[in-house]
Amino acid sequence: MFGKAGIVAAGTDEAGRGPLAGPVVAAAVILTSEQRQYLLSKGLKDSKKLSPSRREDLFCRMCECGIKWRAQAASPYKIDRINILQASLWCMKRSVERLESEPDIVLVDGCTYIPGLGIYQRCVVKGDDRVPAIAAASVVAKVLRDRIMRTMDKLYPEYGFSAHKGYPSAEHRRILLEIGPSPIHRVSFRGVSREPAE
Repeated sequence: MFGKAGIVAAGTDEAGRGPLAGPVVAAAVILTSEQRQYLLSKGLKDSKKLSPSRREDLFCRMCECGIKWRAQAASPYKIDRINILQASLWCMKRSVERLESEPDIVLVDGCTYIPGLGIYQRCVVKGDDRVPAIAAASVVAKVLRDRIMRTMDKLYPEYGFSAHKGYPSAEHRRILLEIGPSPIHRVSFRGVSREPAE
């Protein structure tokens, strides 16, 4: 649908808009037709529909087959300063701009264009289900963010980041109420305090 011959398309997606802690991470990916078919044959799809082990396996296969990708994270501080949507779009923009070759078109997951990007864009609602390059970007972003959160778990083991990756699970909320936020919590997010969220 979005892979016309001769047109180089990059897909971009993010991981980590919903968590209460940790960065948001976006990735941009360019796939050749051969890479696309190979990864689809290995089960490439929206990262949310894959287990952590399947995402790691696909990420390794992407690297082995030489896909072009770049990623960018935005810190909790940046998220609190400019809001999560703008931080996500900033990460997408940086990811695309850092690709080793400029694509002809950028396919953006969702319905919000990336501001200030001087490349033709097309928003694709549920793009991680419809466009392999966006699905690949979702896998890259999710794998990298999960790795970051496992590292954060070693720095702040009392929060259990390896288990919930910063998402607002019942256990995560309970810990927040007991001991308050860590240095990597998003203080602008509802519920990141010792007070219960309304």
